[in-house]
Amino acid sequence: MAVPAENPGTPENPGTPEDSGTSGKPGRTRLISGPGMLLVWLYGVMVVGAVSRSAVQIATEFDKAPLAYSLSAVAGLVYGFITYSLVRGGERARRVALVCCAAELAGVLIVGTWTLADPSAFPDATVWSDYGMGYLFIPVLLPITAMFWLRTSRKQGVSAP
Repeated sequence: MAVPAENPGTPENPGTPEDSGTSGKPGRTRLISGPGMLLVWLYGVMVVGAVSRSAVQIATEFDKAPLAYSLSAVAGLVYGFITYSLVRGGERARRVALVCCAAELAGVLIVGTWTLADPSAFPDATVWSDYGMGYLFIPVLLPITAMFWLRTSRKQGVSAP
């Protein structure tokens, strides 16, 4: 049984249909082609924004709004993990990214609603306050877009250029 040249595999792992469209690494489906590259870029910007903002706020005025600043730091970590998963590629990374995007969306919806219902709990804004209004609503739109992309690209079998 011959194995296609673009995915030769090994005797122990002869290659599978899932492995087609690798990013130079056997077994990893490329996730960052086309719109996926834009998602990586946007998540990268959000990582820098959320982590740098929360780091400065935690270092200089943590006692003012510890919950808000801690939630911004958590948001930055979630964004970083999603970015890493998208760049890493592969089916496991796709599933992890989907779970993280769902958790991100839940966080945005919970914190966004909480900031509107009880503004006194948040003396200063978080990345997810008011559903991400301070970040042009990107925090609420990004996970929805990413989940759509991750599901659609799987069905289409994204391949490396």
